[in-house]
Amino acid sequence: MSKNKSIHNSKTLSELVAQGMLEKKAQDVIIMDLRKINQAIADFFVIASGNSVTQVDAITDSIEEMVYKQIQESAWRKEGKENKEWILLDYVSVVAHIFRKDRREFYALEDLWGDAIITHLNPETAEEITKTK
Repeated sequence: MSKNKSIHNSKTLSELVAQGMLEKKAQDVIIMDLRKINQAIADFFVIASGNSVTQVDAITDSIEEMVYKQIQESAWRKEGKENKEWILLDYVSVVAHIFRKDRREFYALEDLWGDAIITHLNPETAEEITKTK
């Protein structure tokens, strides 16, 4: 499915991914809006951290369940399920990155895509708490 032919709005999909993350107490959940960045590989990155491989795995399962239950979409591609340090779920227009906390600091995706508009989510309310660019 191409980026332009997605049945569902990529912003809505990014919010569902974030909601799935927050269901399993993911930490430091952010939504990165990449739509105004030339050559971006997706419309949104949604990034979160877990404290253990067990939590990273549970967050990943929660995202897949949430997205499928709400809009009947499955990830086009999954990477990293074996080592559970950095799991990537590619929904074409939205890419979910679930990191073990120390791996997230090492890869620093937020720094690599510094021109993105970043929305930090409050885990208690699942609402935006800050936007930065």
